[in-house]
Amino acid sequence: MRTLIGYVRSGSPDLTNRQMALMLVVYLTPGPHTVRGLAQTLGVSKPVITRALNTLGGLGYLRRERDQDDRRNIFIVRTNDGADFLDEFRQLFHAQSGNAGAERERQQRREQGRTLAATH
Repeated sequence: MRTLIGYVRSGSPDLTNRQMALMLVVYLTPGPHTVRGLAQTLGVSKPVITRALNTLGGLGYLRRERDQDDRRNIFIVRTNDGADFLDEFRQLFHAQSGNAGAERERQQRREQGRTLAATH
């Protein structure tokens, strides 16, 4: 929850779950990536992928690139802007995870203190 709130407050574009899933598949799994393959991986139709790619391409997070060996194929490729976006999201996640861990530790200490106080 903290990560998503931080993300919304960050001023970065709000991506849908599908758009974020698409980003993660392209950036975290080996390519080459095609519209058909991405649709199959995410279990959605090709037009859904195309619409998400239009948005993500407009943001500069992904790019369509024609296959030089077979000009009929279009690959979906990573961009520096997309890598930067995901890196910022990762940093936000880790920062919030650390805060959550520290908060859990404080809560555990408070509960231990209450238990000790109740037994004395």
